[in-house]
Amino acid sequence: MTTESSTLLASRIRKCAEEIYLEVVALRRDIHAHPELSYEERRTTALIREYLENLGITVEPSMLETGVVAVVRGKKAGGAGKLVALRADIDALPLNEENSHGFCSLEQGKMHACGHDMHTAMLLGAANILSSLSDELEGDVLLIFQPAEEKAPGGAKPLLEAGLFDRFKPSAVIGQHCFSTVEAGKVALCKGSFMAAADEFSITVTGQGGHASAPHKAADPLLASAHIITAVQHLVSRVVPPHEPAVVSIASIHGGKAPNVIPRQVTMSGTMRTMNEGVRSLLHEKLRNTVMHVAEGLGVEASVEIMNGYPVLYNDPAVTEKAEAICSEYLGEENVLACDPVMTAEDFSYYLKACPGTFWQIGTGGREQKKENTLHSPVFNPDEKALLAGSGLLAYTACRLLGSE
Repeated sequence: MTTESSTLLASRIRKCAEEIYLEVVALRRDIHAHPELSYEERRTTALIREYLENLGITVEPSMLETGVVAVVRGKKAGGAGKLVALRADIDALPLNEENSHGFCSLEQGKMHACGHDMHTAMLLGAANILSSLSDELEGDVLLIFQPAEEKAPGGAKPLLEAGLFDRFKPSAVIGQHCFSTVEAGKVALCKGSFMAAADEFSITVTGQGGHASAPHKAADPLLASAHIITAVQHLVSRVVPPHEPAVVSIASIHGGKAPNVIPRQVTMSGTMRTMNEGVRSLLHEKLRNTVMHVAEGLGVEASVEIMNGYPVLYNDPAVTEKAEAICSEYLGEENVLACDPVMTAEDFSYYLKACPGTFWQIGTGGREQKKENTLHSPVFNPDEKALLAGSGLLAYTACRLLGSE
C-alpha cells in the first residue's frame, strides 16, 4: 500500500469512527451496566451476536458456552487471501462499583473494573467499520470476543484447544488493553516480553499443636511459617539473575484461632511472576526446595502446590515494529509511545504462543493522572474518548496488515 493510499484509508476510517462514536459509547455503557463474571457472560454474548448479525457479519458456531467468534469477509478481487485476528475479552470482576456516573453496574458484586467493556465496545466498533469496507478488504478479519480472561485457566486456552487457530489460521493476532497511565488518544507498545507469567502457590505447614505456655512441647508451624516467608524473599535477590524481572509474594497466611493455643497447621498462599520461562522453572524448583528445607530444619512438615497461570506474553518483535508504524500512521507519531514490561498477566499470551502478533496499551487516562483510577479499582473510570481511537485503530491495523506483504 502506498503512502498516499494509506493516508486516504486512515482518513476514511477516522471519519467512520467519528460517525459511530456515540453508538460505541452506548454499547460500552450498556455492557458496563450489566457486568457478567467469567463463563457467565450470556447477556453480553447475546448482545455481541445480535450487533454483528445486524451488520451482516458471519457469526461462527459457538466454540465455548459464552463468547463469540465471527469473520468479516473481504470481497476485494485479487486479495491475498490473508486472515488477521482481533481479540477482545468480555468478562467482569467480582467487586462492587463505587462510581457515581449514570451507567454504574446494576449487578451487586460485579463490575467492569478492568476495561473489558471498553475492549468489547471498541472491537464492535471496529467490526462496524470493517463491514463498511468489506468490498476493499484484501482478506478476512477474525473477530474473537473471548470469555473468562479474569479467571484461570482463562478463555483463550480452551478456545485454542477447541481448534480456533486450526480452523482459522491468522497471519497475525492483535489485542489491546486499557491503561489509565497512558493518555486517551495514545497507545504504548513493547517488543518482546511484555507481561509476566503469573503462577499461584499454596504452602501448608504441619506441626504439633500445644499450649502457648509450653512451646518446647510443640512443633510450632507458625514460627516455621515466619521463617519460610523470610527465606522465600531471597529467591528474587539471590537466585534470579539481576537483569531478569521476577516477583515472589506471599499474600495470605492463616493459622490459629486462640492467643494461648499453638495451632497444628498453617496455610499460606501467594503469587510468582516472571518474564522468562527458564526463570519461571527455576523459581518453581527453588521455592519447593526452600520451603521443604526450612520446614525440616524446624521440625515440621510442609507441602507446596504450584498452580501454573498464564504464560509470558511475548510480543513478536517484527509484528510489533510493523504495528508501531501503523499506529503512527493512524494516530500520529507523537501519540505512539514505547512502554516498559509490566508484571501483570494476560491470557492473550496463549494466542501469541500460537501465532505471531502484538498486544498494546490503549490509553484511557487523562493528562492529570488520578492515583485511584487504576485497573481493578472500584472507582476505575476510563476516558471514553479512548473508544474513538481504539475502534478506528483496530480497523485500520487489520486493513494495513491484510494489505502488507
